[in-house]
Amino acid sequence: MIAKLRGLVDTIAEDYCIIDVNGVGYLVFASAKTLGKLSLNSTASLMIETIVREDSISLFGFADALEKEWFNTLTKVQGVGAKVCLSIMSVLSPNQLAQAVAAQDKTSFARANGVGPKLAARIVTELKDKIVTVPIANVSKDLNQAVNFDAATGEVLEYEDNLVSRDEDPTKMEDAISALVNLGYQRIEAYRVVNLVLSKNENADTGEIIRLSLKEFAKEQTR
Repeated sequence: MIAKLRGLVDTIAEDYCIIDVNGVGYLVFASAKTLGKLSLNSTASLMIETIVREDSISLFGFADALEKEWFNTLTKVQGVGAKVCLSIMSVLSPNQLAQAVAAQDKTSFARANGVGPKLAARIVTELKDKIVTVPIANVSKDLNQAVNFDAATGEVLEYEDNLVSRDEDPTKMEDAISALVNLGYQRIEAYRVVNLVLSKNENADTGEIIRLSLKEFAKEQTR
């Protein structure tokens, strides 16, 4: 099985690339986010997942181990094949995937081609109690979560949503997120910003959370 490829980028297409390794061209399917990091005629190194079928052998490439782990996790959900998984990963980064699952955000998954409302609901339901195991160095601080990990192996064991312990009224968070979504913000971004605001303003009411969240969005746009 091929686990990694390093070579020159010969071709970049809509959903695949060709990596030239010592004169042999390997066709590698990848998400739009991974393909966007490649440049023609430059050297690239991709993590590879090899999928063997009765009539084909397909290579799927990833920019890093975290993206590959999400691929393996998503494809375990019934109805999520390799191509649908790449479609999902083309619109959601690994960190956004973690946030969407934590927020049970079906809308974000439904943005991907081939993912309807029923499949999006199945994804967030089946993944809500699952943890993507990656080296602790690959876990982003942007997840706004506490991370418990095995010090010996460096593997993530559990995520704890800090918001649960901070917010005694979970409807307050959901009301604020819904208001921001109605104003045109993506739910996943609304979840991130509301979580950030509550981390600094535990006693804020819903109106104040919305006001501070809008202020945070405006601040980010000027950066």
